[in-house]
Amino acid sequence: MLAKLVKRPPDRRCAVRPSARRCAAAGAVGLALLGTGLTAAGSADADLGRFYDQEIEWSACEGADLPKDLQCGTITVPLDYAAPGKDTLELALARYRASGDARGSVLLNFGGPGGSGVLGLAHGRKDYLDLTDGYDVVSFDPRGVGRSSPVSCGADAISQALEATDGDATADPRDTLAQLREVAAECAEHSGPVLAHIGTVNVARDLDVIRQALGDKKLNYLGFSYGTRLGAVYAARFPEKVGRMALDGVDTLTESSAEQGLANARGQQTALENFLTWCSEELACPFGQDARDARRQVVELVDSLDENPVPTDFGYEFTGQDLAGAIGQGLYTRETWPLLQRALAQLMEDGDTSGLEALATGGVALPAPQRADAPLVDPEDVPPDNLPAALMAVNCADDPDRPTAGRLARDLTRLRTAYQEASPVFGRYRLAQVVLCYGRPRGTDYIRDRVKDLDTPKMLLVGTRGDPATPYRWTVETAERLGSSAVVLDNRGEGHTGYGASECVHRAIDDFLLYGSLPRSGSSCGAEDDDRV
Repeated sequence: MLAKLVKRPPDRRCAVRPSARRCAAAGAVGLALLGTGLTAAGSADADLGRFYDQEIEWSACEGADLPKDLQCGTITVPLDYAAPGKDTLELALARYRASGDARGSVLLNFGGPGGSGVLGLAHGRKDYLDLTDGYDVVSFDPRGVGRSSPVSCGADAISQALEATDGDATADPRDTLAQLREVAAECAEHSGPVLAHIGTVNVARDLDVIRQALGDKKLNYLGFSYGTRLGAVYAARFPEKVGRMALDGVDTLTESSAEQGLANARGQQTALENFLTWCSEELACPFGQDARDARRQVVELVDSLDENPVPTDFGYEFTGQDLAGAIGQGLYTRETWPLLQRALAQLMEDGDTSGLEALATGGVALPAPQRADAPLVDPEDVPPDNLPAALMAVNCADDPDRPTAGRLARDLTRLRTAYQEASPVFGRYRLAQVVLCYGRPRGTDYIRDRVKDLDTPKMLLVGTRGDPATPYRWTVETAERLGSSAVVLDNRGEGHTGYGASECVHRAIDDFLLYGSLPRSGSSCGAEDDDRV
């Protein structure tokens, strides 16, 4: 799929409905280019003026399954901030209007990287309605994501990458490296020019264009998971433009892809074991009532599907790695555990993968991939692998570490062992995050070198003790790195991020964004007692 680049005013129509997202391997591909021109008001780069002078024309979103009060619009940004007079991209936006007099907007990013902000806002409507007491609540599909020039690696590239990480100890590492180079070529072919300009540094610059187009002097922002990385990069790039910023499920700014992958594998394995302990106490648990035996059965189920994938209604085969991805999505919050239990029962009893596919895609159906030629891609034309492909592209663009061919060849067996020990279910799935950077251009060092010691207004950082994706220690480390501007709220609960699971966290974030009221740094929300802030 080729992303269409345009040099004309944005298409003011926004037809949106749930897009396709298939959670296969999580990895990283791409390059973020850091432009040298300033983009804040008073920029020395006059070529950016036309982007900062935009106004968004909002209209009703088309789509019967979308909330009637959701509005959609578009905005135009440079493909390359170092050459703003050349090609451009259109980004899809959505908002809920403030219920009364708005003091401005609050912009949300739901993480990923690779998650659609338009769909996240549409499907999470009830979670953010309190914020409309004071703000227009806005989100967007970042460059390379959803309707905004989506990247893709093709139907078979992800499976090929997984095969490359799964050789035995006697396999020739040169074969692995050759496979990874083929994957990189597939991603470049299917994604087009946007792939070279994806990454958090560029998205942070897009954020500032959006802020100006919304008419806000300061950016009020709520970021989840990867969205916390984006918020921190924005704060470093535009410290004078930071308003009220809340970061929930805080990402690391310093650890390499290899370290992040191991942390994710360990966290998800712990979450899986907690789920299986809960499941084994339920009569409907498809694994029976012995938690230890249930862990063995899950490993066997993943291995069995890798050897004998199950056909699906969408023209692809459901593998063990697809199962690992779906289970990982189902473990993010305790609220989805009953859904995960039923979906696993459907698979084991009837060979029905639909429940697991719904979990993997956020409840969204998977259309067949099509070629898109419109500046803003139609929902039906978002490639099924956009989420993992965008995740790969952004993570690799943000990571300056690149193993040489010789080093990767030496380390591959050790990495396989380390990841397998971290998690027999998720280890292989997460290892792709490391090896898929091989052969890609070196990522930016801006995040690791420059996002620290910020001189901004106070920011609220929320870390959850039982978070399977962003361990609590990342919240502490990032707060120390950001400096005196960071205020930490310790959520002593389970699940990925706290806003949707804890009334205490929800209240603390809303109070800060709406009224500027911050808890004391180090305050906590208890797992059962929500009154400790």
